[in-house]
This record gives sequence, C-alpha cells and structure tokens, in this order.
Amino acid sequence: MTAPPPRIARAPRRAQVRLRILCTTDLHAHVLGHDYATGEPDPAGGLARAASLIDALRAEAPGAILLDNGDHLTGAPLGDHPGPGPHPVIAAMNLIGYDAGTPGNHDLDHGPGFLARACAAAAFPLVSANLARRAGPDPLGDALLLPPFVIIERALPDAAGRMHPVRIGVIGFLPPQTLIWNRRHLDDGWAVRDIAEAARAWVPRMREAGADLVVALCHSGIDPGPARPGMENAAGRLAAMPGIDAVVAGHQHLLFPGPDFAAGAGIDPRAGRIHGRPVVMAGCRGTHVGVIDLSLCRDSRGWRVTGARVSNRPVARRSRGRIEPLFAERRDIVAATAAAHAATLARARRRVGFTATALSTHFALVADCAALQLIADAQIRYLRRALRGTAQAGLPILAAVAPARAGGRGGPAHYTDIPPGPLTAGHIASLCPFHNTVWALEIHGAMLAEWLEMSAGLFHRIAPGACDAQLIDPARPAFGFDIIKGMEYRIDLARPPRYGPDGSLLHPGSRRIAGLGFAGRPVTPGQRFVIATSDYRAAGGGNFPGTGPAAVVHRGGESIRDLVADHVRALGRLEVRPAGNWGFVPMPGTTVLFETSPRADPATIGGLAVERAGRGAGGFARFRLRL
Repeated sequence: MTAPPPRIARAPRRAQVRLRILCTTDLHAHVLGHDYATGEPDPAGGLARAASLIDALRAEAPGAILLDNGDHLTGAPLGDHPGPGPHPVIAAMNLIGYDAGTPGNHDLDHGPGFLARACAAAAFPLVSANLARRAGPDPLGDALLLPPFVIIERALPDAAGRMHPVRIGVIGFLPPQTLIWNRRHLDDGWAVRDIAEAARAWVPRMREAGADLVVALCHSGIDPGPARPGMENAAGRLAAMPGIDAVVAGHQHLLFPGPDFAAGAGIDPRAGRIHGRPVVMAGCRGTHVGVIDLSLCRDSRGWRVTGARVSNRPVARRSRGRIEPLFAERRDIVAATAAAHAATLARARRRVGFTATALSTHFALVADCAALQLIADAQIRYLRRALRGTAQAGLPILAAVAPARAGGRGGPAHYTDIPPGPLTAGHIASLCPFHNTVWALEIHGAMLAEWLEMSAGLFHRIAPGACDAQLIDPARPAFGFDIIKGMEYRIDLARPPRYGPDGSLLHPGSRRIAGLGFAGRPVTPGQRFVIATSDYRAAGGGNFPGTGPAAVVHRGGESIRDLVADHVRALGRLEVRPAGNWGFVPMPGTTVLFETSPRADPATIGGLAVERAGRGAGGFARFRLRL
C-alpha cells in the first residue's frame, strides 16, 4: 500500500521549522582514503568516508540540504585523468545526492573546458555569480559561465508534523584572484568580479525570484582585516550583507568554528558566527562535514532565521598518535570509482628513475633540502633550453621554488617523504601536486631582494637571546615561502618582516635579507637575471614584488610535474645535493621551536643544531633549532 503524501500547510500565519545545511569544501579529488604518493591508506578523510557521516546527519534532520563549496575536482592524482564517463568526484557526488555546488579556483587548473565537461555530468546544479566569460557593464550584465544561483525547494516539518514549503536560494562565488592564478587559461576576456560586488547585485534578484532564505557558497576564506575591494578572503563581507542568511566558507583549509581563528572584528570562532550570521568552514579533503542548523519562523513577513547552531563533524579522530576512522567508506562509492582508482594507481606506480638521495620536505622551512633542489634543477634545465635565441639567453637563470606539502593546514602527514630507491610518478606528484607550468620573469637585483623579503615573512621576529620562541607564523602558508636557487643569502630573524601576507609594507625600514650574492659576489640593484617560477607566482599569485604579467618573458605550456619527470628520466639516477644557498643569520644563545612530521629525522639535515622537543599539537612533532 502506498503511503499518502505529506500534508503541506497552506500559507500559515505562523510556523516554526528547522533546516539543516550540510557542506563539504576543498575536497581536492580525495574520494577514497588513499595516498597515491606513498601507496598507503589514508583514513583521515575522503568523500567516500564523509558520505557515511552525511547519511547519519541526514537521518537526524529530514529535509537537510547538501552543498559543496568548490576545489573538488583537482589536487590529488585521481582527479587529473578522469577517463571516460563522469569525473570520479562528480560520480561520487551524484551517488551521495548533492543539492548544489560552486567551483573553486583550483577547479579551473585545467581550464574552463575541463570544468564545463565535469559540470555537464553532475546530477545537481553548479552555480557561480562572479565567474564570467566576458564582463558586462555591471554584474547583472556579465556573461557568466554558470548560473549565478539556484533555488532549492524543501518541505520541512513543524513540531506537530505539518509540512511547510521553504525555498532556499544558493549562490556561489570564488576569489577574484583566480584570474591571476589561472591566467594561462583565463587571459582571453574572462572576468572574475569582486565577491561583494556580485553579491550586492544578485542577492536581491534571488529574493525577487522567490527565495525565502539565501545561503552563500563562498569559496573564499575569513579575513579579520578591514573590508576592501578585491578581497581574496571575503566570507566576512558576505556575512555582513543584508539578505544573506548563512555563509559556507572555504579556500583556507581551516575549521570554523574552531581554534583556527581568533575572536574579534565581528568574528565569534566559538559560536561560528561573523557579524551575527552563521558561517561554517569544513577544513579540506573530506576530513569534516560542516553543519549549520537553522531555526526558522514564518510570520506575515515570510521566513526568517531565529536561531542557528554551527559545527564541524569529523570523519576520524587521532588517538595515541594514530588516525582512527569513525565511519566506513560507502561501498557504492568505492565500487563506482574502482576503475578510476585502479588506473590512478597504475600511473602512480610507473617508475620514472632512481634516487640515491632521500627527498623530503620535513625541514624545508628551516633548511635547504634536496626535494626543492630537484624541482629547481628541472626548471633551470628547461628554461636554459627555452631561452635559446632570445634576448634573455645570456642572462643568469635562477629558480624560485616553494614546498607544496610542508604540514601546516594539511596536517602532520602533509609532507613529501620519498626514501632512496625507485622514483615513481606518484612520488613526482607528491613533489608537484598541482599542474602549474614554468613561466620566466626578467628581474633586477633590487627586486630580487624584495621578493625574498616577502618570502621571509613566514617567520616571526625573534629577540636575540630568546628561549624557545615560536619560529613560524601559522598565518603564512608554506607555499608562500619561496627559496631562490642560484642566489646566496641569509635571513635575519632579529628584524621584523618587511611585508604582510597581502604584500603590504608592514615595516618599510626593515631588511631581513642579508648577504645577497650571486656566484660569490654581492648582487647589485641593477643586475639583470631571469627567474623560473610557476605560472601562479609569475602572474602575481601570493602578492610577491616583481611579479606580474609585465615582467613575464616566457610562458611554458608543460606542467612542472612533467618537467621534473623528464629531468629524472634524463639523469636516470639522482644524487641531489642541496646547494645550501640560504640560512639564518646566527643568533648565539637563541633557540626557536617549530613543528613538523613525527617521521622527521634531524640527522638528515647536517650543519644545523636541531633536536626533538616533544609532541606538538594535532599530531605534529616539535623540534628545537639553535640559531
């Protein structure tokens, strides 16, 4: 016998219901709990495991909606070669039953065509209100790649079991800096508008279209600083905007609510509110599912939010130094992605060469390391050939490299750690997880010094004679710590950082870079160089002085990952020796602390006085460095 349909209340004068909003963000193609670089299981996250948690959270709240906040397609090898049929991430999301999503900046790493093909297979709408094929006179006139918003209808029960229709508008945004970071794909008329500007235009239209509530999918983080045009992390601006009821943030790979953010500037990291509105950020790689529970009341003016609870639910926990999964992977998702997983494993296991040297980023933030030396060598080798016959052919070639996997927000397992022995394609993907290409800039000595000053902002100012001061500023990501190979220099930690994370001058009179030299001689301000770097950095990503399109003299099309693999094949056997071209200005009697992988071995970095100093937070190991 078929059950009767739920009874829908007809325009009640007053009603109270609850709506649960579930969300994932920054999945980065982590569908299964597997590390393709090491070949080992990774029980800390993955969408297949998060799906089981989502099932449990849905069972608690009928009528819940499930949203994804972007950067889901790329970032792990599984996402790079999707093969026939739906992209494996999209296939998994279709099985789970997402209601809507928005792209993030990394979803454009393979170009808008790649994104469009993936979206076409999605059984749910993807929306973006500020990504345009061509800019119009205002946001409403933009030729958008995707619809700006979608309205989801739900019937939600009140305490008496009567069902009430609610129309939830979902709008999406990504950082305007996407146009810089993916310039090689978006330099032909594409536009990415300021997030707040696009929201001010489209949110009223959502209300006009019948949205009772508005949820902003903001693939952008939380910035406690003052509002300004073009903000990369603009979730707070949306939370302050009339007409928006809840914000899903991301991009920073952090947790909100939680200890990753300080209170102040309208930010309440305990309650998960910014300017009084509920905001959630659910980490990355499927380690958490974000939850916003809204209490709704309907009166003569329509539905309004009367209360909210915000949380992040983990899929695993750390116990006695080990990760214990709290949920099993959903079998249907494992089965649906089995072929893609097998093909990815086969590619990852292909032998590229042999390394006699361990390639690790465990100490990449405190000492020169062989892993970054290998990437630099490959970039310089490539650029030397590419510049033949050009005006820059006779200039010295340098390389700027930064560790892509060096702990931080990625956790204690987020390092490259390749032992001596056969070198595989999976190892190379660990060194170069994203598909950046090599671009080259012509640069002068004075600007090189500024570039390095920006990089040196990773470190806190250290008072001479300090005992166990914290060395690394957690607000600065490791991928913003450029090491310039080919130069010699030291970093003076006694001086304050010259630049802030946004490239602003914090201390104009401060100079941390000391002894800047090339080939044993001091670098002069007007001395000319060519520097190889990623297209992300060359186009202006990270706000480094001296970068930007005007300085670019070469744009390569092959990924750095492929160039490193070609370099390894050409050599056959690697014996990489880091040049030791940078370090810290000595500070006798001074010690600092930093955290890295518990697998890190200080014996691998000769010449530095490093010793273990106990356990760090969140599974990291703490080390002491004597300056």
